[in-house]
Amino acid sequence: MSSPLTPNASYSLTLRVRIHNKPGKLGEITTAIGKAGGDIEGIDIVSVGKDHLVRDITVNAASETHDRQIIDAVELIDGVEVVNVSDRTFLMHLGGKIEMVSKIPLKTRSDLSMAYTPGVARICDAIHKDPEKSFNLTIKKNTVAVVSDGTAVLGLGDIGPAAAMPVMEGKCQLFKEFGGVDAFPICLNTKDPHDIVQTIKNISVAFGGINLEDISAPRCFEIEERLKEELDIPVFHDDQHGTAVVVLSALINALKIVGKKMDEIKVVVNGIGAAGVACSKIVMAAGVRNIIGCDTTGAIYSGRRENMNWVKDWYARNTNPDGETGTVHDVIAGADVFFGLSAPGIITVDDLRSMAPDPIVFAMANPVPEIMPEDAEGHVAVMATGRSDYPNQINNVLCFPGIFRGALNCRASRINESMKLAAAHAIAETILPEELHPDYIIPSVFDRRVAEAVASRVEDAAYRSGVARRLRQANDTEI
Repeated sequence: MSSPLTPNASYSLTLRVRIHNKPGKLGEITTAIGKAGGDIEGIDIVSVGKDHLVRDITVNAASETHDRQIIDAVELIDGVEVVNVSDRTFLMHLGGKIEMVSKIPLKTRSDLSMAYTPGVARICDAIHKDPEKSFNLTIKKNTVAVVSDGTAVLGLGDIGPAAAMPVMEGKCQLFKEFGGVDAFPICLNTKDPHDIVQTIKNISVAFGGINLEDISAPRCFEIEERLKEELDIPVFHDDQHGTAVVVLSALINALKIVGKKMDEIKVVVNGIGAAGVACSKIVMAAGVRNIIGCDTTGAIYSGRRENMNWVKDWYARNTNPDGETGTVHDVIAGADVFFGLSAPGIITVDDLRSMAPDPIVFAMANPVPEIMPEDAEGHVAVMATGRSDYPNQINNVLCFPGIFRGALNCRASRINESMKLAAAHAIAETILPEELHPDYIIPSVFDRRVAEAVASRVEDAAYRSGVARRLRQANDTEI
């Protein structure tokens, strides 16, 4: 079995080492780091003394345990002292990752009198007379709340709202960097769906959209549905719909490579949580007819009683047309596509061999997928994961900045299925036909064309479906 962990920037550290000034010492250090499995990213001289040098050596590791192994290996070298070790990821988060800045200078009395009292009273009065003006005269025009209760954070689970904050801050960074959208992290100290809904409703006046994040299933479905009904601004649970949009875009291109059609394929989904359900719904909306979901109990089918809830009841009624039963290993036989949104090592090479010819496998559990790409090589036509160190990363950042950019541009009241499908096609079509390759079915997260294309297509879909509230000829100076 291949090693599931490779050195990466998540476990990057900088070792400040004092080296006795003898020939070959730097070579001993780099050799020791290499033997320990570290990946050296940079070596810099800090200072030079009469009989020593101080260097900073930046190394990528695979885990915190691996970090320690690398440090120990260097410390064993005669004539080398590890003076200090800095964890670069922790350093990046010192004091948080985002800040608020003023858009206008306040340098004169005139500036102050317009931005604040007495001039601001005119703006307040204008909004009081016409509340719609808040979209143009406040931050509501371009601001999204990123809201979580910390119950389903990344691969960490229920770690609480305080521990969830770094993720929400990161999400806000991505909104700004890729979509030009201002976002603010809000972590709520309650797990009660009613309290969450009421709190979001009460603060929604300041925001043009709500991005729900890392809220556990099935509570997340209820919270989103209620907010969509009770608010007049877009509400988007990214763990559901962001993942689903990117998965559909990847599937569109993968099917082009293998020459199969949506309405002819059999899809098996392992993990019927928020993302699994949303991925199922969006590919069904795109034309997939035969889809089977599996959880820890096995295949979900009409009439199953064990380990069910209202979401899985819906799933049982609307999927698995042939009523297949058994484990994921049973139902994956003959499948054209596998979506993994579950846990490491769920499927094997034998499972891949039992699939239909030219199988497509999206193994998206993080950080260790349902099957490693090294193990799947030679047994699949197209492979995707949620990891950045392999080709075809299924990453939500391809979706949510552009979706909200488009929704805010046209002042959409909601993000509907038409807008999500439009986003998926925009992402897929970023890759030109001549560029399409089994290792390139999804664009890079740093491809700046993506958010712009998604925003444009989403905005068009919003106007076509009747949820856009801003006249197309309106411009940024309208008051």
